[in-house]
Amino acid sequence: MRVLIIENQPERLAMLVPALQAAGCVVAATLNSARSLDAQVRALRPDVVIIAQDSPDRDTLAHLCVANQNCPRPVVMFTGDGSTQSIRAATQAGVTSYVVDGLDPARLRPILDVAVSRFEAFQTLHGQLEQARLELAERRLIDQAKALLIKQTGASEPEVYREMRRTAMDRGMKLAEIARQILQKI
Repeated sequence: MRVLIIENQPERLAMLVPALQAAGCVVAATLNSARSLDAQVRALRPDVVIIAQDSPDRDTLAHLCVANQNCPRPVVMFTGDGSTQSIRAATQAGVTSYVVDGLDPARLRPILDVAVSRFEAFQTLHGQLEQARLELAERRLIDQAKALLIKQTGASEPEVYREMRRTAMDRGMKLAEIARQILQKI
């Protein structure tokens, strides 16, 4: 497991790196701030990003948001701040696992494994949601095109739909693409 670490305290970093290596992880890079997080995540493509901070600050969370939009990765945050507001802000920024006062070397690998698993499950759900949105948008296009053709030709809905399907198959196109062409001719 390749890990990117953001940690600005050398003492904690000196404990974290060997603990991760003992847990079978490879430390791809260490950063003392999140300023270059987006570029580093895109360049290194780590399996997990670890952020160790006493309290998550706005700059770190803002940089994390950008990185998650461009190249989403599981993010584990080790912090001393257990406030509801901080937890909410961190999870909204893309933190997968928020661990308060728990930087115990023996627990590192299970925490990382859970974060990766939760991230993968979230990504799967996100992909399914996007697919459902696309299918719904396509269905709306098809329905709009059918309504327009019914109005223009006076044909029945099954006749219009059958003709649209035949045209799509003849041209090797998706039905939604045919619907889009019909609607663009207006």
